[in-house]
Amino acid sequence: MRIMEERKDIYILGIESSCDDTSAAVLRNGVLLSNVTASQDVHQAYGGVVPELASRAHQQNVVPVVDQAIKRAGITKEQLSAVAFTRGPGLIGSLLVGVSFAKGFARSLGIPLVDVNHLQGHVMAHFIKESDDDKSAPPLPFICLLVSGGNSQIVRVNAYNDMEVLGQTIDDAAGEAIDKCSKVMGLGYPGGPIIDKLARQGNPQAFKFAEPQIPGLDYSFSGLKTSFLYSLRDWVAAEPDFIERHKEDIAASLEHTIVDILMKKLRKAVKMTGVKHVAVAGGVSANNGLRAAFRDHAERYGWTIYIPKFSYTTDNAAMIGITGYFKYLDGVFCDIDAPAFSKVTFK
Repeated sequence: MRIMEERKDIYILGIESSCDDTSAAVLRNGVLLSNVTASQDVHQAYGGVVPELASRAHQQNVVPVVDQAIKRAGITKEQLSAVAFTRGPGLIGSLLVGVSFAKGFARSLGIPLVDVNHLQGHVMAHFIKESDDDKSAPPLPFICLLVSGGNSQIVRVNAYNDMEVLGQTIDDAAGEAIDKCSKVMGLGYPGGPIIDKLARQGNPQAFKFAEPQIPGLDYSFSGLKTSFLYSLRDWVAAEPDFIERHKEDIAASLEHTIVDILMKKLRKAVKMTGVKHVAVAGGVSANNGLRAAFRDHAERYGWTIYIPKFSYTTDNAAMIGITGYFKYLDGVFCDIDAPAFSKVTFK
């Protein structure tokens, strides 16, 4: 008989299917063993995610992605302790594929289900461990700027299950504004990586766009989007090939404006709370301009900053798995009849 047999390893399978990436990950005691993602290129032709096409692709991808995640982790499905899944928010059709698979898979193995809020998962990506002695997670409490295609929020993180939204967008999110401006320029989808690449070659002071004046810590990007559209219309009217001739400077100026809007509110939140441990999460946290701004603020204002690896910025199952791991330790499980939800919320 093994000594300390009760200290059994905890293996969590995480499943993420909130939008157009099908992802599965396996963690052992909070340490990532595998993280497999299947992306969908079909949406590029439409300039945005087509929900029906996304859900069909999830149906094709979920089984092989989960199978590969388990194999790459070097375990069998019978060793899993629980299945964690994204319950929402997101595209309801995409969510239903992941939720339905997770429920069936967990029931077939006789193990618990753990539901995870997608937004909470992005924040918790900072707690993914890559080794047993990984100490890179931020101390509690910390402030997190959560920026993605659908969400822009400033969150005070007191615990994995205690996150207070201090400010959020009242209309478009930062990532959504970037994607739409990229589309207006005719650059393609997704716009984030394209704008980021062009901005590295341009002058961020070349053009000025309107910055909305919203009280408190809330964001707004619809006014910026309108200012960008009208400015481009006037410039192109005077010079038909204006976009092609100045696309690097336009991209750099757009990125600079968005980052400036984000960081002004974040500085205000840090000053209000007195919390100087500051993290960034979500797909837009992969943006090089935003990362540079974080490093600059750390130096100028004495912040201790936490910037995730690129692989943990976009939608991924590792962040779902680590959140599920903490909930598993607390015995917080999910009923088999819990429905998916599309509304943006932390509850």
